[in-house]
This record gives sequence, C-alpha cells and structure tokens, in this order.
Amino acid sequence: MNLPKRYSLLVVTVIAVTMFFGCESNFKEVQKINFSEFVPASDADTVNIKYTDSGRITGVLISPKMLDYSNLDFPFTEFPKGIDVTLYDKKQKRTFIRGNYAVSYKNTGIIDLIGKVKITSEEGQVLETEQLYFDQKNEWFYTERKFKLTDKKGVSYGQGIDFSKDFKVINSQRISGEIESDEEL
Repeated sequence: MNLPKRYSLLVVTVIAVTMFFGCESNFKEVQKINFSEFVPASDADTVNIKYTDSGRITGVLISPKMLDYSNLDFPFTEFPKGIDVTLYDKKQKRTFIRGNYAVSYKNTGIIDLIGKVKITSEEGQVLETEQLYFDQKNEWFYTERKFKLTDKKGVSYGQGIDFSKDFKVINSQRISGEIESDEEL
C-alpha cells in the first residue's frame, strides 16, 4: 500500500516541477512584453527644418542627427550631434545659435542647448556659455552657468544671464569686465 502512495507523490512532484518551469518561461515572455524600451519613434540624418508663422519663416534648424521621442509620456526631440539654428524676427533680423548638443521638450517648449553654445546677433553681439535654455513661447534665453558676452561696448563675464532673442533686454548676474555705458553717473 505504500508503493502507490509513493508513486502518486512522485507523479504529483513531477507534474508540479514541469508546471513551474513551464510557467517561468511564459512569465519571462510576459515581462518582455511589458518592458518598454527607450527607443526613438523616428531617427533622421542631415535635418533641415524651416519653421513658419503665417507664411513667414521664423526659424531654420540644421542638424546632422535628430532622434524623435514623441512616443514617450514626456515627449522630446534630441540632437546628439549638435544644432545650428537661425531665428528671424518680424523685421527679418537674424539671430544665429550653435550648440554641440540639444534637447527640445515638446510639452514645455523649452530647448536645452549644451556644449560650446554660441549665440550671435546681426548687430554683432555674441554670447558664449556651456549651457543655455531657450523658452520658445516667450522667445527668451537663460542660464545659470558662466558666460562671456561681447558687444560694441566691450566684453563682460558673469554667471547667470537671461535675455530676449534680439538681445534688446539683457539681465545679467555676477558680472565683471569693462563695459562702456551711455548712462551718466
């Protein structure tokens, strides 16, 4: 009578082990399905994008590489090999922007420029820094990093600056350098 009891215990154990390993294999497949990879929705080489407003060109963006992550919850576009942007104001005056790397966040309209960022206006004003943000909606640049600003009045250095895209309004912090001023003391 012991033999059939042992035999049935052995059969139950074999079935349980088989089911366990069979379920583990399926469980790993289910995990793979639920795992979302960080993969761009699109990938483009040699990009030349023109932005318009009412038929008027407001900007031109050129980049050797663009990765579009619009498939994520917080969508963004990455330019891992840098960007070269020309912005146009209503009078078609240009502002030139270069950076070694950039990320444009779709929900906020903020562009993060990183690495040897250089902005030049048609009037000859040049701002250089290592990181700069651009608020597209308000057409406003800002950084808390060190910067160098060169214009007709001289060269100034500082840490922390924000300014309009046409350089007409500039607010700088912790600034040093020689600057000519039209204001009388």
